[in-house]
Amino acid sequence: MPTYTLFVNQKKQLVEVEADTPLLWVLRETLGLTGTKYGCGQGLCGSCTVLLDGEAVRACTLSVEDAADKQITTIEGITAEKEHPLLQAWLEEEVSQCGYCQPGQILSAAALLNAKPHPTDQEIDDAMSGVLCRCGTYPRIRKAIHRAAQRKGGGR
Repeated sequence: MPTYTLFVNQKKQLVEVEADTPLLWVLRETLGLTGTKYGCGQGLCGSCTVLLDGEAVRACTLSVEDAADKQITTIEGITAEKEHPLLQAWLEEEVSQCGYCQPGQILSAAALLNAKPHPTDQEIDDAMSGVLCRCGTYPRIRKAIHRAAQRKGGGR
């Protein structure tokens, strides 16, 4: 079985798995990072979203081979920084209800703010449209992203 080097949450990890193993299962089963959620297994719901070199990707459809030697950020990487602007904004806007989609929502928001520090409502809606929230907290998510952008020196 091949060995792959992953850089997960700024830590080098060596994993021995088949090349076509989805990154989601490597994160959850091999590395024990269970914050990244399984939703649909087809990249449609977004609950498995992680950052790959700063861009939001679906971990359920990305192979470990394609993720090798790249920077991967999971929700554990964001939550390690307790004062992270997105986490604070999420709490202040009381975004979470059931919470299942929240890792994907937060990481999608992080990718958006990295690319567009001053997002408009439309840019937020477009960036977040790929992560389904069954509780319908989309208006609070938008408010939280604007709040986080203000904290980071952007936004309105």
